[in-house]
Amino acid sequence: MGLLQVAITLVVILLLVKPVGNYLVKVFNYEKTGLDRFFGPFERGIYRLMGVREKEAMGWKKYVGAMLLTNLVMLLILYAVLRLQKYLPLNPDGIGNMPTALAFNTAISFITNTNWQSYSGENSLSYLSQMVAIIFPMFTSAATGFALAIAFIRGLIGKQDNLGNYFVDLLRAITRVFLPLSILVALFLVFQGVPQTFMGAVDATTLEGAKQTITRGLVASLESIKHIGTNGGGWFGTNAAHPFENPTPLTNLVHILSLMLLPTALVYAFGVMIKNKKQGWTIFAAMGLIFIVMIGTVFFAEYKGTPALQSLGIHGNMEGKEVRFGLSESALFAASTTASTTGSVNNMHESLTPIGGLVPMAGMMLNNVFGGKGVGLLNGLMYVILSVFICGLMVGRTPEFLGKKIEGKEIKLASIALLIHPAIILVSTAIALSRPESVNSISNSGFHGLSEVLYNFTSGAANNGSAFAGLTTNTNFYNMALGLVMLVGRYISIIAMLAIAGSLATKRVVPVSTGTLRTDTSLFTIILMLVILIIGALTFFPAVAIGPIAEHLGLYH
Repeated sequence: MGLLQVAITLVVILLLVKPVGNYLVKVFNYEKTGLDRFFGPFERGIYRLMGVREKEAMGWKKYVGAMLLTNLVMLLILYAVLRLQKYLPLNPDGIGNMPTALAFNTAISFITNTNWQSYSGENSLSYLSQMVAIIFPMFTSAATGFALAIAFIRGLIGKQDNLGNYFVDLLRAITRVFLPLSILVALFLVFQGVPQTFMGAVDATTLEGAKQTITRGLVASLESIKHIGTNGGGWFGTNAAHPFENPTPLTNLVHILSLMLLPTALVYAFGVMIKNKKQGWTIFAAMGLIFIVMIGTVFFAEYKGTPALQSLGIHGNMEGKEVRFGLSESALFAASTTASTTGSVNNMHESLTPIGGLVPMAGMMLNNVFGGKGVGLLNGLMYVILSVFICGLMVGRTPEFLGKKIEGKEIKLASIALLIHPAIILVSTAIALSRPESVNSISNSGFHGLSEVLYNFTSGAANNGSAFAGLTTNTNFYNMALGLVMLVGRYISIIAMLAIAGSLATKRVVPVSTGTLRTDTSLFTIILMLVILIIGALTFFPAVAIGPIAEHLGLYH
């Protein structure tokens, strides 16, 4: 039954890919849609207010500069709101200001689409902070990733350094994609019992006669964009395992569909925009096959459980999981939320079996199995460029992608984007494990303790936000270290990839010949998968070998 639930969910995701992908193409090719009449006047008013010329073209440097400037301004606003929330309105529970290091971490976390939480939302944030510093950047950070992916696609097929207009792409992503979908999902969640109110917490008396404080708030609003925008985080500390965030199996299904909807559809949209659907499906197949292996691995690991449980006659590992979701939906959620770099959780990844916990960790280490909004596609295309270059060297053909030559400049930039990810994860983990005060934050000794630290820095670098929650990260060291990792992990690779787009945009298209390496075949799908897995294995295997793999082997001794 559990396997059938997973299969049905995957089929529904696949059925939505094409129609949603075609809609995205219309939005970002500036074609007419049914929402033009409603959002058009609003968008034009925003452009006039900002002084933006809607048809102004931007080269890659100007596009990146506009992105960095707007993100910096929003970052400062988020930090100020968190530090001053005690004095601001919409604070019915009288929550105080967020400490400096924690506010630094939180502001960076949500502006980078990471949504890492070193705090418990219901106890640390006012309603105004939840709206302005959490929900608002959930829209803008997701839209930023989308805009950057679209700009890269334009660079691949363009004939000059013109990646479009960042402000137009950003606003259209919000008004035409994220806002309508979030409203629909939020209304459904309210229908299923998710709270949506400005009223404060209420006190209740339990059946045992004890007093309990029940926190409420604008939960449905946050939950909808959290998953539609592959943001992660949660109104409550226990995230999507909390019955107010995820009350029923039906809401769990909608959460999974929401977080996988746009990352999968964007890969198909890529094929349509470059006028080569077969190329899009080739990349989709590589990502999809790795995703299925990930789901199968965590599914099998959690159903098998551990030798200790098996010796007691207990089949399956239910520790840290909600009974209303069971093993199958918990395993599917764990694989999906890290493959899409969403970071929302409906079970505690800390409590997964060692191999089960390795799967979400591996998804973030690869960071291109569909991935988050836009950035996942960028990372996937980075591996495509590397695969083309490697194959060209092996068979003596000129490396080309979509008719444009891949030369030294592009490979250097792709290498920067590739290497920065493992570098900040492994170096940060090593530094944390060398400091006594940061080691004291680890709740489990041995291999699992190393996995806690490795997982959390991987989550920050991949802009994911999920955690091995046994690690106490609300310390000055982890707040500052994770904040810096999130910044570097988000922006360095983005800048490098858009520089590649700008370079490719100015190159002339080389006609296809007998010497051209085809990149839209099933053979290239296999090659792309192998390159992704081999590079990932070579980079991270030593670390995971002394973490989750060693812990798994230790279960049998």
